Amino acid sequence: MTTARQKVPIPKITAPRALGFWMCTALVIGNMIGSGVFMLPASLAPYGWNAVFGWLLTIGGALCLAVVFAGLAREFPKAGGPYAYTQEAFGPLVGFMVAWSYWISLWVGNAAIATGAVSYLSAIFPAIARVPGMHLLITLGAVWLLVGVNIAGARLAGGVQVATTVLKLLPLVAVAGLAFWVIGRDHGASLTPFRASDIHPGGITAAGALTLWALLGLESATVPAGKVVDPVRTIPRATLVGTVFTGVIYLLVCSAVVLLTPADALKVSNAPLADFVSLHWGGGAGKVLALFAAISAFGALNGWVLLQGEMPYAMARGGVFPAFLAKESTNGAPVRAHLLSAGFLTVLVLMNYAKSMADLFTFIALVATTASLFAYLACALAALKLQATRRIAPTTALTVIAILAGLYSVWTLVGAGGEAVLLGLGLLVVGAPFYWLTRGGSFTSNPPGEGRERRIKS
Repeated sequence: MTTARQKVPIPKITAPRALGFWMCTALVIGNMIGSGVFMLPASLAPYGWNAVFGWLLTIGGALCLAVVFAGLAREFPKAGGPYAYTQEAFGPLVGFMVAWSYWISLWVGNAAIATGAVSYLSAIFPAIARVPGMHLLITLGAVWLLVGVNIAGARLAGGVQVATTVLKLLPLVAVAGLAFWVIGRDHGASLTPFRASDIHPGGITAAGALTLWALLGLESATVPAGKVVDPVRTIPRATLVGTVFTGVIYLLVCSAVVLLTPADALKVSNAPLADFVSLHWGGGAGKVLALFAAISAFGALNGWVLLQGEMPYAMARGGVFPAFLAKESTNGAPVRAHLLSAGFLTVLVLMNYAKSMADLFTFIALVATTASLFAYLACALAALKLQATRRIAPTTALTVIAILAGLYSVWTLVGAGGEAVLLGLGLLVVGAPFYWLTRGGSFTSNPPGEGRERRIKS
């Protein structure tokens, strides 16, 4: 049995290491800048200036988490990210529960990203919103198309990620420029007035829970570590650079839209950034931005689909998930893991397609955020435990930052609300039987914690 002090054997990776610094940075930025910045203004509209303070706290918390992940990745550059780190610190049971919650957050979150992408397409093609079932078919079609891209191999998926990351930055720069122009034109008269009496802890906390959704993915480069070139250096650098860059973009763009658009119109918008541009720049420009927003969301979906396949694959290779998911294709793609995750995603979308696109996005985003927070909290605690047991060199800076990251995770869990937290806990509980079944060897051919020494091909 593996203890917290024992090194967990990790299998040799024979698949080509296809992801360098720029691809990893694009994975981090691309996964964070997806549908979040384009859809969140509608969810944040009721909070006004509280949303700005929520962003500031979220960016600070995300940077603490990024430092924690960078430090852990430097010491343990292993595939699986949160799963590998928590298993190192606390053993296979905690590692499994963290991996289970994180894996759930991946395919649940992908449902929200896909919904956001199609929501923006509806601004260009109104029939998507009007014709019953149309947005459902397009959403699922996009998901399975990108599953196919990722099954084709990590290098193709990485190339798609770099291209879509470059494209998605163009409309965000345009929106930020437009916002500054509007503020300068009327000397700030269009801004929602700042009143200290409107600022309250409950509003900031609720907004903070939603804003974290947009920064989920800061750990993206840690998950496919086995496919990263020089992971000890590449993963920490990509994680920190991507988080700082994305945080600044979000603060400028999302806050400007919330404060410069009437709240009543914004909160019912299916494409808030496009509506903002249309309001100040004309309908044609709004449609162009909607197209870029859809590209952005599809690019993020591509990166998250990569992770939703890599996570169960890493768990299976570690012996805590069914062994058949550890099989790869000849080009190193975990085909079966991809199909399983995409299958669950499909069921979730089918179960909730009757909701409006905005309502569906907000609900799924909260559930995915909650599931991710359990993993984030566990990783912050893992950094403290590994330092306390001298598994990694203890430093005052990492200790303080890990404590702040843990406190931030707890604060955001409170802000997510009881329904989302209870659902997240329920999803965790559902995972327990799977752990005990794999411990008994019902699904795996190798004991928990033992990686396979040779690559299994399907």
